[in-house]
Parts: sequence; C-alpha cells; structure tokens
Amino acid sequence: MTLVAGVDSSTQSCKVVVLDAGTGALVREGRAAHPDGTEVHPEHWWRALSAAFDDAGGLADVSALSVGGQQHGMVLLDHAGEVLRPALLWNDTRSAGAAAALTDEVGAEDFARRTGLVPVASFTITKVRWVRDHEPDFADRVAAVALPHDWLTWRLRGYGPAASSPLGPDLEQLTTDRSDASGTGYWSPSAGEYDLDLFKLAFGRDAREAAGNAGPGEPGTVVLPRVLGPGDSAGAIHPGCFGREAADRPGTAELSGAEGSGTAASGHRILLGAGAGDNAAAALGLGAQPGDVVVSVGTSGTVFSVASRAVADPSGTVAGFADASGEYLPIAVTLNAARVLSSVAGILGVDFDELSRLALDAEPGAGGVVLVPYFEGERTPNLPHAKASFHGLSIASSTRSNLARAAIEGMLSGLSGGLDSLRAQGGAATRLLLIGGAVQNPAVQAIAAQVFDLPVVVPSPGEYVARGAAVQAAWAHHGSRPEWPVAVDAVPAPDFHPAIRQNYLRACGHIDPGN
Repeated sequence: MTLVAGVDSSTQSCKVVVLDAGTGALVREGRAAHPDGTEVHPEHWWRALSAAFDDAGGLADVSALSVGGQQHGMVLLDHAGEVLRPALLWNDTRSAGAAAALTDEVGAEDFARRTGLVPVASFTITKVRWVRDHEPDFADRVAAVALPHDWLTWRLRGYGPAASSPLGPDLEQLTTDRSDASGTGYWSPSAGEYDLDLFKLAFGRDAREAAGNAGPGEPGTVVLPRVLGPGDSAGAIHPGCFGREAADRPGTAELSGAEGSGTAASGHRILLGAGAGDNAAAALGLGAQPGDVVVSVGTSGTVFSVASRAVADPSGTVAGFADASGEYLPIAVTLNAARVLSSVAGILGVDFDELSRLALDAEPGAGGVVLVPYFEGERTPNLPHAKASFHGLSIASSTRSNLARAAIEGMLSGLSGGLDSLRAQGGAATRLLLIGGAVQNPAVQAIAAQVFDLPVVVPSPGEYVARGAAVQAAWAHHGSRPEWPVAVDAVPAPDFHPAIRQNYLRACGHIDPGN
C-alpha cells in the first residue's frame, strides 16, 4: 500500500493526514496548535509541522506529501533566508488603508481585469504596501516575498537560513502554486503570470519570478516564488530539514541525519507536491467539479465554486481565484456564519442541540421573524460597520422557536447572497456541498434545503484541506489526479421555500416592503 500525506497549516493549527494513495482512506492523523494573533513568526508553523508529524506517527512509510495553507499571509525574507518580521496574516486589517489607496491608484475595474481581485486588507499586495509605508527599514532589506505554504515547502526541501538548514538560503528555489498565487493581488489567473507592474506599484521595487535551477536572476530585485502547475512536484523532502536534534523524536527521526537531498535515513525518498491555498485544497479534497458550489460554515462563511473560466468582478464581492486543478475558484466570503448560531444560542440560554430542536419546531419562515445577522459587520455585502437586527417581531411571533429558526435562516440566507454573486458572474451551479463544523446541526441541514434552490449534499466531517493536499501528493507521485470517493453524511430532501429569502431581502432593504 502506497501512503501519501497532506498538511493543513491553518490559522489556528497544523493538521496532518496520512492516506492510502489508492483509495483515499485515512490511515492516521496528527495535529499541533498555532499561536493566536494576526501576525505570527513562521517558525511557530515550522515547529507545529514537526510536532504534527510526530503526532501522526511520522513519515517513514510515506511516499509523497504536500502542504495546504492559509492564504494571503506575507512572509518577508532577506538575502540570508531569515524571516525579517512576523508574518502578517489574512485576518490582519492594518492594511485596509493600503487597500483603499491601491484601488484608487489602479481602479477597481482594472484591478479586477488584471488579477481577478479588488484589494481588501486580506490580500498580500496590501500588506507589502503597508510595510513599504510603515516599516521602510524592513522594506529595504526584503529579498523575497512568500506565502505560508511556500515557505513551509521551501524549508521541507532543506532551504532556509544557513545556520538551521542543510542547503542554505537559495531563494531561487521558492515555489508556490496558482491557487495561492492568485490570492496575492499581483498574479493574474487569466494570464497565468505575475503582474510585476502591480507589485512594483505596491512595494516600490522591481520583482521577478524565482529562477529555480536555472541559476540566479537579475540581482537587486525581489524574488517571488516560481508558480508550479497542477500535479507538479516541488522536489523532495530533505532528510536534514528538521536538523539533527530531531533524531531522537519519533516523527522526524527519519528526516534527519542522512546525507543527500530527498532521501530519509533509510534511503526512502519523500516527494513534495506543489501545495495549495486552503480553499483550493478543500475543493480538491471534496473532489469538487465544475458546477459544484461549496458552502463552508465556519467562524466566517465561504461560498466558492469550481469554474472553467476566470472571473473578474469589479465590485470585489467575488474574488476570482485560480484553483489547484487547472480551473478557477471564484469565492465570496461572509463574516458571520457559525458565530450567528452561538450568539443566538447564548441569548436563548441553550446549547446547539437545543437550538436545533427549537428551530425545527418552528415553521419555515419563522412566523415572519427575520434575523439580519451582521453581528460583526459584513463583507458580502460590504457593510463593515453594520450590526445585527431582528425584524418582524410581534407578540405572536416572538417565540423561542421562531428566534432559533430565524438565526439559522438568516445565517444561510446571508450565505445564499454569496451564491447569487457567483451566479451573477456566470458561474454554473448544479449541486451544493455543505461543509464545516456547524453543518452537523440537523436543523442547519434541513433548513439549507429550504433556503438554497440546489440539491444539498453534506459530506462526512473531515480535514478536507489536508485531504486535498494529499490529493496533490498522490497526483505528483502517480502522474494523474486520483479520484477518491467522498463519504456523505446526509442528503436533505429538496424543500425550497423562496419566501424565506424574500423575507430576508426585504428585511435587508433589498425588496420594496410593499411587494
């Protein structure tokens, strides 16, 4: 049995899954925590990766591995391969002013045409502008800009600061993939290449793509990782990447103490896949195909689909990412998802199970009660200063059951706005895959079939980002994308109630109250 491994280096933690490359069956898994914060030194990710390998029983029998990671995080390296400052993560909003400035300088329509994006504080291009403007001493020393999964893959191959890596600081070996590159704001999904003029506008310095084994490129320019294609290999894990001090630890002993790149102490070679951004990796892990829409209900909500053409939305509602399979991944994001349920459960003094029971006791439409769930402002639509509000309350309708159902209907109606935005960009939608911790709630599943006008499928809970990275590992190892079955927990019966969304839009002010 050939084993492959996938990594999900997310904001909160690092997860590792080891799978049977033939069937996709889970063999073992491990995890380790990341520190909190919106800026984190990448060495924390490196230590967590090592610990997660240990927790997963090591890699001695693994043939290939790939790293999925949180998108947009800015890792700045100097010529010695040292990290210059803690990485600014996707959720660091200090660059909001830089996003507005870049949009004014380029124009939203032109930005969307060139990159598929309109700048918001999440994207890497706004963070490099912020460093240019606020930390010029660091900016002057930047030799390369990488993303979280790029940096981890580079380190696994044995590169990094000379004092702690066997192959030293060869910045020309930095690699990324098209899905993560498309979240920077200076790479074009439609052209398949960096927009170096945009990078220079943001950072004030010239940049170029890493040359790989072709040797160093033009000196003095900022190095951006070489973009690998779907199924490509980034190289192999270097046996000494974790250092000789790892030899006494069970998970990484086979990666230390041997000479030569790409072979463990036993002579075993562990191939590295290209890596991917987290949403693109999740799409791979789910086996999503064109026409599939994935709705993920986490702390925030995401609605994305696999599309056959690049998307450019000048409103910025839909970000036109590339995916990790050679297609495209338009995505809309809501700030309020699972937190809506926890907030209303707290108001009612119940747990999630009781919230579900209460919601299912109410009729569809919650007796006219509507929750507009903008507890933390909102991104889709772009209303950063909005607050949540209940509507349609009367003496008769103000019941605990109606409030519980209104919470779930409101959360899902907000996400359905993301689906509307994808469709407005010409995206096909034939099936909805509902994932995330909150979707294990039976009421969420049942009400999703009433809010969305698509067949709803609830895959079994799983680490789909790490699983998608393992798909990449198997793809690089075998030369073709594996087709692993995805277990399904539920297929709610179609029960579409258009009045739920109409009431929601009316409460949001999008429908004339007289209609």
